[in-house]
Amino acid sequence: MAAGPGATTHTGSAAGAGDEEGEYVKPFTPEKAKEIVMSLQQPAIFCNMVVDWPAQHWTVEHLSEVLHGKQIRFRMGMKSTDTVPQFETTCSYVEATIEEFLTWNCDHSSISGPFREYDHSKFWAYADYKYFVSLFEDKTDIFQDVIWSDFGFPGRNGRESTLWIGSLGAHTPCHLDSYGCNLVFQVQGRKRWHLFSPEDTPFLYPTRIPYEESSVFSKVNVVNPDLKRFPQFQKAQRHVVTLSPGQVLFVPRHWWHYVESIDPVTVSINSWIELEEDHHARVEEAITRMLVCALKSAEDPHNTRAWLNPTEVEETSHEVNCRYLNRAVSAFFDHYRTSKVVDIQELKTNEEYMKKQELNVQNLMEVEHTGSQNLTLGTVRQEAASPFGPDLIPVVPSSENPPSERGGIFENDNKDFVGKDGEHFGKLHCTKRQRMMSKSENATVEQIASNHSTALPQTFISTDDVLDCLVNPQVTKIVAQFLIQGRSL
Repeated sequence: MAAGPGATTHTGSAAGAGDEEGEYVKPFTPEKAKEIVMSLQQPAIFCNMVVDWPAQHWTVEHLSEVLHGKQIRFRMGMKSTDTVPQFETTCSYVEATIEEFLTWNCDHSSISGPFREYDHSKFWAYADYKYFVSLFEDKTDIFQDVIWSDFGFPGRNGRESTLWIGSLGAHTPCHLDSYGCNLVFQVQGRKRWHLFSPEDTPFLYPTRIPYEESSVFSKVNVVNPDLKRFPQFQKAQRHVVTLSPGQVLFVPRHWWHYVESIDPVTVSINSWIELEEDHHARVEEAITRMLVCALKSAEDPHNTRAWLNPTEVEETSHEVNCRYLNRAVSAFFDHYRTSKVVDIQELKTNEEYMKKQELNVQNLMEVEHTGSQNLTLGTVRQEAASPFGPDLIPVVPSSENPPSERGGIFENDNKDFVGKDGEHFGKLHCTKRQRMMSKSENATVEQIASNHSTALPQTFISTDDVLDCLVNPQVTKIVAQFLIQGRSL
């Protein structure tokens, strides 16, 4: 593809397009890539942005040499089609080297080593959330192999990255990340991503059990949903895409995602990009932490493993959590006291802000209504303004309804999108905002009513049931706003 205006040129051994041998021209400058990342409201795949990254060659075989003899924790899960998500609290764990993982993954009849108790035909293994700073603590030069500065984040490299190594079937249950947005570089093998937009949250039955800071889980196994128990899930709009080696997936803030390895071995590298909204989100997370730990510890103080995610290793006492909340609130005010981005008085007028947002959405809806009759490729001016094309592929909604069982999932192969023009993207964005403002509150009510009608004889209310209400993302957001406003008067 011919590079657009201002495209970045790299010289060296990397193969790629260019006027001279050894010259590679990237489709987006760092400034343009960052502009896309910070403004785009739907998932998209960057292509041809990492061909010169040394990390492009980080296959699992290469990593086994780099990390020779180093013990890594693998999460072991069942290759099953159960309707219940496999949360980390229900998995078992193995400490092993990558060499031992490769032996088990390749020699399926292996009866020795740390994986000997796990039949390869029934289990998958996943070394997930492996932070570079811990994994490569004595090999820090390797951080430079990951060049997030190409996406407009100077100085960002492997130090701010996480490594994922998995076998066929390894997956993370459906969840959203409370902080930041996400860039995911696929190195080896393919992964299938199932994504849902933030306004579909009521349809995904959010829960904070198991508890992990920054992760809101879904009660639904989205690849094999129990529609009798979770009927509202049928209303969620699924986006499915397969991420291949050399591609980078952008996941916007608060998009739900279920990720599964669909090749015998996969390697991925990701980095969460901090956003302005994270300051408020940390207060919400501190409130959630306090409530979950208080109620669950009171219920059973000696069995934290049942509800506390293995990634949470900090003390969970109420005193510690109170300090955590106070630090989060103080940090929030410290940030905005010195920031010119948001005036502190705006925190007191959130209602006015929401009204403005609703007005903007209504205006967008009017534009959509007048233009949707003849939605085609749009005008030349709109095409020029759109970032989409061969090097940035939007992840559009799947054309089929969510399936009731594994294997019936329609996958977007990126061939049917009309989104190379600004009008198509605008329509997607407007429809999402419209749904968010007009349906999310009703969806919550419908979800409660549906739960009541399908489980009428069940009168027992558990601690988890109460927590699902108290720390629902919509509730903690309001509580955090009240808390902040009360301290700013």
